[in-house]
Amino acid sequence: MLEKLKEDVYQANMQLPALDLVTFTWGNVSGIDREKGLFVIKPSGVTYNELKAEDMVVVNLEGEVVEGDLKPSSDTPTHTVLYNEIPEIGGIVHTHSPWAVSFAQAQMKVPALGTTHADTFYGDVPVTDPLTKEEIEERYEENTGKVISRTFKQDKIDPQAVPAVLVSQHGPFTWGKTAEEAVHNAKVLEVCAEMAYHTLMLTHNDRHVSQYLLDKHYYRKHGKNAYYGQK
Repeated sequence: MLEKLKEDVYQANMQLPALDLVTFTWGNVSGIDREKGLFVIKPSGVTYNELKAEDMVVVNLEGEVVEGDLKPSSDTPTHTVLYNEIPEIGGIVHTHSPWAVSFAQAQMKVPALGTTHADTFYGDVPVTDPLTKEEIEERYEENTGKVISRTFKQDKIDPQAVPAVLVSQHGPFTWGKTAEEAVHNAKVLEVCAEMAYHTLMLTHNDRHVSQYLLDKHYYRKHGKNAYYGQK
């Protein structure tokens, strides 16, 4: 079942250690087949050097395992909420990459300070409110997805224009049209977080990119008249 998607999600998961985005098993990637209403996700706690495409677990949009001999990632309920809440996305990544986690632990947005950020994220990458004691004690991973969704709705952020979030005191989630694109956005977020950290160390003044420069760099890659790259 979904053998091509399993292979794609496996390859995307293997990009996490290759891109230095995970330590040990601290990360996962999933990808969805919207027509079938099923997604494929990394199994829980399996080390990357042991991981195989056939280990990927198939899950439905109720969060139930449809196929697979291994337990799916413990973050599966978060992925389930996001796939239901943001129907445009085709892949999701969660990591504990250190620069993005630093902002999450500080409960700070990753600010849009320059063109590197603006090429992928149309504005600051938001940080969620902390989960409450009750949200943590019961349905923790599901409530993680819900607080992400709530953040984008409350702040009126387009999740396609800003395909990333920091869960307060936890870490980053990113997404994209495919699992591969979600991994790409995870690496971009990590690099932008590192750049933002160093910028903030150099100056305490507000160095947010201007709206017109943000517009230029975002829309030249993502707008209807985009001209970056090859046709």
